[in-house]
Amino acid sequence: PRWPALPAMERTTVLITGCSSGIGLGLAARLATDATRRFKVYATMRDLAKGERLLEHLGGCCPDTLEVLQLDVTDPRSLAAAAQRVQGQRLDVLVCNAGVGLMGPLETCSDQAMKNLFDVNLFGAIRTIQAFLPAMKSRRAGRIIVSSSIGGLQGGTPAPCGTGSREEELWCSGCGSAPGLPFNAVYCASKFAVEGLCESLAIVLRPFNIHLTLVECGPVHTSFLTNLQRPDPEGSEMR
Repeated sequence: PRWPALPAMERTTVLITGCSSGIGLGLAARLATDATRRFKVYATMRDLAKGERLLEHLGGCCPDTLEVLQLDVTDPRSLAAAAQRVQGQRLDVLVCNAGVGLMGPLETCSDQAMKNLFDVNLFGAIRTIQAFLPAMKSRRAGRIIVSSSIGGLQGGTPAPCGTGSREEELWCSGCGSAPGLPFNAVYCASKFAVEGLCESLAIVLRPFNIHLTLVECGPVHTSFLTNLQRPDPEGSEMR
């Protein structure tokens, strides 16, 4: 059964980045269609033209529980505009979900591709948190959820093995250390950085009653792999 919408002040307000596809789209749709209508969802994405996919997913319903906003996590002006749009609202949950991938041998990854990846995966998360954190701090309440990856964990906690050499620790799959992800070196580096960011930030946010959750996703059936950046096979690095 569908319940009547709760008054605005009684709903949980959630802003999600990266809602044009994948996890972001699925989460926005799930919360916006909650039977008890407990959530007000701001589903954001860089390209609003892709918002049609989300609206089609919902069948055109949920006008009172969903609002689609333009937000590019690499553009401070776009972030400021989104923060201005929700100003005056009590933002309860911020979900930093926007992310990109880069797959290929390290020597084929251009500087620009690597910078683009870090600009979204790491600095995009930082900018987003910076934009919405002051209001949470002043209210002394909130939750921040950051989408990371098993790529930010694998190979990160080697256990002692055989010779004790670092080289062996990095490669030995039988010593208790999860192996790294081949051909994902730069992507994993960005996610390791996100892990460090969140583990440090979580400590200093506790006194403000702001809880930070890091979600380390494994393989999920989305268009993420389709959207991966890949080295140019005709580029000089491949010849």
